[in-house]
Amino acid sequence: MDNKEIVFAYVDAMNRGDMERLRQLFSAEAEIIGVTGRGSFDYASGVWRQLHAALNMRLEVRSIVAEGDVVAVRFEETGVWTQPFRDFDAPTGRSFRLDAIEWFEIAEGKILRRWGVRDGGSLAAQVGFPARQPT
Repeated sequence: MDNKEIVFAYVDAMNRGDMERLRQLFSAEAEIIGVTGRGSFDYASGVWRQLHAALNMRLEVRSIVAEGDVVAVRFEETGVWTQPFRDFDAPTGRSFRLDAIEWFEIAEGKILRRWGVRDGGSLAAQVGFPARQPT
């Protein structure tokens, strides 16, 4: 597989919630950086499971570019909040749509690093996450 095909395989597995396939696509030393923090595949897959169970997340590639070992993707991310998610326990059933960008570094046919950025504020407003009170 070339680097773009690896990322398309990632998108397919992510949309199906197939954590075993995702694990196969990532290097054992992978570092995954996103809105909730950074860590290994095991850390990220826990968050991804929650995204699927609670927000029914789906990614659609809007544009993709690759140069050398780097692939950058702009996604349209959609979903519906149907189950408790992290500290938010009152699902509204409301849907969301936002732009997301992910940057992949590929080494030896595996994803070595993945950075993800999303507009979390837009997501919160669209699905109706309650405002947090300062502590």
